[in-house]
Amino acid sequence: MVESGEAAKFSGMSSQDPHISDSDRPTIRQLDDSAINRIAAGEVVERPASAVKELVENAIDAGAQRITIEIADGGKTLIRVTDDGCGMTSRDLPLALSRHATSKIDGTDLLNIHTFGFRGEALPSLGAVGRLTITSRAAGHDAAMIRVAGGKMEPVRPAALRAGTIVELSDLFYATPARLKFMRTDRAESQAIGDVVKRLAMAEPSVGFTLRDVSGGGEGRVTFRADPLTGDLFDALHGRLASVLGREFAENALKIDATRDGIRLFGYAALPTYSRGAAVAQFLFVNSRPVKDKMLTGALRGAYFDFLSRDRHPAAALFIDCDPTLVDVNVHPAKSEVRFRDPGLARGLIVSALRHALAEAGHRASTTVAGATLGAMRPEAPTASGAARVYQMDRPSMGARSLSYAAQSPGQPQEISVPGPPPAAPGFAEFQGAYSGRVTEPAPDFKAPGQMSDAPEGAAPGAEALPLGAARGQVHENYIIAQTADGMVIVDQHAAHERLVYEKLKHQMAENGVAAQALLIPEIVELGSNDCARLLAHAEALRKFGLGLEAFGGNAVAVRETPAILGEVNAEAMVKDILDELDDQGESQLVQARLEAILSRVACHGSIRSGRRMRGEEMNALLREMEATPHSGQCNHGRPTYVELKLVDIERLFGRS
Repeated sequence: MVESGEAAKFSGMSSQDPHISDSDRPTIRQLDDSAINRIAAGEVVERPASAVKELVENAIDAGAQRITIEIADGGKTLIRVTDDGCGMTSRDLPLALSRHATSKIDGTDLLNIHTFGFRGEALPSLGAVGRLTITSRAAGHDAAMIRVAGGKMEPVRPAALRAGTIVELSDLFYATPARLKFMRTDRAESQAIGDVVKRLAMAEPSVGFTLRDVSGGGEGRVTFRADPLTGDLFDALHGRLASVLGREFAENALKIDATRDGIRLFGYAALPTYSRGAAVAQFLFVNSRPVKDKMLTGALRGAYFDFLSRDRHPAAALFIDCDPTLVDVNVHPAKSEVRFRDPGLARGLIVSALRHALAEAGHRASTTVAGATLGAMRPEAPTASGAARVYQMDRPSMGARSLSYAAQSPGQPQEISVPGPPPAAPGFAEFQGAYSGRVTEPAPDFKAPGQMSDAPEGAAPGAEALPLGAARGQVHENYIIAQTADGMVIVDQHAAHERLVYEKLKHQMAENGVAAQALLIPEIVELGSNDCARLLAHAEALRKFGLGLEAFGGNAVAVRETPAILGEVNAEAMVKDILDELDDQGESQLVQARLEAILSRVACHGSIRSGRRMRGEEMNALLREMEATPHSGQCNHGRPTYVELKLVDIERLFGRS
């Protein structure tokens, strides 16, 4: 009876659910290759720019030296990539369109990746959602062509081609019409393609790139061109960045080159005064692969956080080179994300290298500041004829000037009864000597509003040859005018001194530490188990800034000390803000940022105020201290502390050049 009961019980468990019939039960089936490729295309080819990225990367992996990209209607109707790489044979073409077929790896080691592509998904995915034609010729072989449309492959045919490969993709997503509804305007898609090509051009300075828009037929128009560059790594990279990001970036960028534990960081980062209103000029590469990594972006932001306000963003093009086994690029099908074996090492290298370069820049400010200043100086309004009047005359010789002064000088009273030539007039003989740009007051008891104060004394001999020159005066009790060897400098005395005081306060805090205020009653903060462990892992680093934390049992932490300079703080809110920053960036600088914000405020109130008249020796001492202090080219908020105008630019304003 027991056995029969157990059997009945087992039979009941194994019977079908009476509410599910055979017709309703889902059936597991094997998808065909066409459906598999269309699914893969949704991951690999998100938009036309994704297709361009895959095809151009294949061309670079093939050793191409010149790559031409032609698009029509934002890449929706045509994408054609032509390269002079190694090419493929007629036997390679069908295999290249097979899923997971690649020449980049042999499959034994997925961490030792030295090429852009390695997954073997791009070409079959593109052939599954569009009309793909590949024409190629390898050295010593005849040219061949193959076509595939909607996943249906045609036989290989002979073709005419001198060398390299031409990949033509037309009617993208015609096989998946639903994807077309998510496409943006032709202009937006063209801009996205341009961004992709520019990133790859920055990664490969030795390769030439040409992007042409052939919408409407014909030759089209070239929207981007970068010729191949040779020479030193930094020279070639600097030239390529100048052509991609513009001359202004190249002129105001600092060279970065640092190595730590097998990881090398190199590239260029712009001065803080050359900042942007959005994070649109930040380019990061890992082993020449363009990536968008939140950890690396956070490290870049962290390196500049003491020099820029929250609404400004740094500009940089940074390259990380390391052993491929130290970084995993097989994280996402698009290969735009990477995972470092030691992310803290890469982040620390970026922060330390950038801060070192910014400190070495000293008082340097971006040249765009002077350009904006000159742009603000408007010439005289045009006349009725439409042309602005330009006053220009040649500089006469000293002899011609002497005769001119004599002719213009007032003559002495003469007695007409005295015969003979009149005596020589005194004239303006004093002007025949050396000229001086010094401005002095007409009389001690009179001063016009806004007039420059007394020409200062106290400048050391040869001070004009120094970077910030010799002080020549003060206007509006806030701006110091200094003369350099080839121009002039205008210094905002309050902003400059504020930065100097701020740097001194930071140096003192680093040497003496941060005073901590012990709480009479420790504040207990309840957290999640993972949050508690992560926060306590950073407890030692936070203690250096005066925030004392320790475990309190369970998932709680006890806040026993807070930075004394912050006064009364909401410990729970601060702890949770720190956790949010750890989640976002992997490291928290919140306490340090708040401390330095206090120091910045103290520096602001303790610096020379606008409206204070300065003596000559004070002005020159301020200039010399700026030259010797790192980061003195910008105030605590990233604004410039001085403007330098070259003499040639000043003369151009007055039509003298």
